[in-house]
Amino acid sequence: MTQPHDEATASPAPTPKELRERVEHTRQELGQTAEPPADKTDVRARAQDKAAEVKEQATVKAGELKAKAAQTASRVQDKLPEPVKDKAAQAAGQVRTKAAQAGQLIQDKAPEPVRAQAAQGAQLARDNRTLLLAAAGAGVALWLLRRNRG
Repeated sequence: MTQPHDEATASPAPTPKELRERVEHTRQELGQTAEPPADKTDVRARAQDKAAEVKEQATVKAGELKAKAAQTASRVQDKLPEPVKDKAAQAAGQVRTKAAQAGQLIQDKAPEPVRAQAAQGAQLARDNRTLLLAAAGAGVALWLLRRNRG
């Protein structure tokens, strides 16, 4: 069952240098084995990585949606007849006038925190003016088309 110990087949005793190499190799293997669990326990770093990844994805998606909206608005405007475009331009002018009047009224009557929020919203609207105008134009055009058909 057990094999007798044969001096001829037994490997010679390892030298101190070989033992040090084996120990170093084993340390490296243990270090590599311990790294993944250690990385998993660093919750803060993982959360920061995930937040950066999500932010990048959101930025890309927002750019795609903005381009798609501009493309759609352009297609809708190209298909509209001239009378509808004229009415949409008139409506947009009226909306701008009313918005300016409302803005002045709010500025006169609103408390400071509300004015600050309104200024911030107005700046955001100015920064995205093309997209907002395209969406508003498409909305007015669709409303006019539905109204004329109905």
